[in-house]
Amino acid sequence: MKFRINRDHFSNGLQQVLNIVGSRVTMPILSNVLIKAEEGQISLTTTNLDLGICCNVKAEVLEKGTVTLPVRKLTSIVKSLPNPDVVVDVSSGYQAKIVSGGSQFRIMGIGADEFPPLPAFEDTRTFTLKQEELGHMLKCVSYAQSKDENRYLLNGVYVTVENGKLSLVATDGRRLSIIEKEVGSAIPSDFQSLIIPDKTVVELERIMGKNEDVRIAFSDRQVAFEVKVAEGDKSNGLVNVIHLVSKIVEGNYPNYRQVTPKETVHRIKIERELFLECVQRASLVVSDKNNSIKLKMSHNLLEISGASAEYGDALESMAIEYEGPDVQVAFNPQFLQDPLKAVVQDAVFFEFKDDLSPGVIKTLESFMCVIMPLRS
Repeated sequence: MKFRINRDHFSNGLQQVLNIVGSRVTMPILSNVLIKAEEGQISLTTTNLDLGICCNVKAEVLEKGTVTLPVRKLTSIVKSLPNPDVVVDVSSGYQAKIVSGGSQFRIMGIGADEFPPLPAFEDTRTFTLKQEELGHMLKCVSYAQSKDENRYLLNGVYVTVENGKLSLVATDGRRLSIIEKEVGSAIPSDFQSLIIPDKTVVELERIMGKNEDVRIAFSDRQVAFEVKVAEGDKSNGLVNVIHLVSKIVEGNYPNYRQVTPKETVHRIKIERELFLECVQRASLVVSDKNNSIKLKMSHNLLEISGASAEYGDALESMAIEYEGPDVQVAFNPQFLQDPLKAVVQDAVFFEFKDDLSPGVIKTLESFMCVIMPLRS
């Protein structure tokens, strides 16, 4: 196997697949990247058995073939090479010679036949979305995933289709984020729901572009994403598609509809960026022991305050349209900031009932974030 490739293109391709490989692996082959040299391109594949990724990078292939090489070491070497022109030549003993300018490396590899293949999917169980749409929906909910490994069902984003609506949901028990999109009959009728693991969500958000499609294939235990590379992005060397294949979280997701507030009583419209800035400033004086800020709604006024014995206090004021009774509610400031950063609308709606009931941040695009209050 032998190919010539641009250093920066090679480095970028390796960066696309590097994150999948864990620092501790049970099999040496899982520390390696599978490199397959084909006509006009090489493919790079890594897997940790739960999650796998494959991308294609343009190259001048002088001799076709396959090999696996230690991905972290290879990434470091390629990034440091002195010349943009790189030649990789692999011997029959899986030893790769890498030449660039005056630099030459020899890296020991493992045969490709030991590398676990990524699973294949039926063409009939697929549907397509715009990358920008799916990326935005994931961003709007992914921050609410649980980090508690004991609550593994919540360690991911729940995807479900009901009555022609695609819903993405995430919760950690203290907050719940939901975003919906009308899809009509675009999704196969045999698709009901699945839970995308948190690590897969991170990779999806990272590789998602703006203008192209993402094709989603699913089975009972796995899901695959075929992310098309945009024409304008090919300056980085990537071609065709990036494949991401993942196991799903097995089990029944909790009935999130039961915990969404049925009655909030009060609703105020707020300028999103101004609200976010006020929350950020008020939270500068809170401490780890008292990680909360207070929202006080009174006649046409919203006051956002933070305080701690260690640092002092802060008060922010915003004009709002509100004529109800005075209500003061305490929240974790990060739980307010996360949805405000995720959505893109200029205005959001904040709904509330009293100081003991959840607060709800909504937009006009079927987005909702339910946040549990803290004891004042």
